[in-house]
Amino acid sequence: MKNETLTFDKLPEAVGYLTEQVIELKKMVSELQPPPSGKRTLIEIEDACRIIRKAKATVYRLVQKGILPAYKKGKKLYFYEDELLAWIENGRKETSAQSYEEMLAAMQNGVRHKPKFRINF
Repeated sequence: MKNETLTFDKLPEAVGYLTEQVIELKKMVSELQPPPSGKRTLIEIEDACRIIRKAKATVYRLVQKGILPAYKKGKKLYFYEDELLAWIENGRKETSAQSYEEMLAAMQNGVRHKPKFRINF
């Protein structure tokens, strides 16, 4: 099917060829993606600090106050990565939906102009 002139009579053959190519591409893409697993990733405090971008002392304080989800076994703290990401997501602030005109008007209202100084003789 390469470099052939496509005519109306060859259209069904071309569609079949394209369908085969799409199926092959889908297989290749699915092989590249990791299989979805029901496993949750258990991480230690160093990784938790990296994920939430906080210092170790801050993480310990958040866990102590019950703000950050964690699990303790012996003297070690463990975290689930998905719970930390959900914790971050829940803290997201809502953005106000402003139209372009509203934002432009708000910016223009905040602009101060120098007073014009004229000397009349």
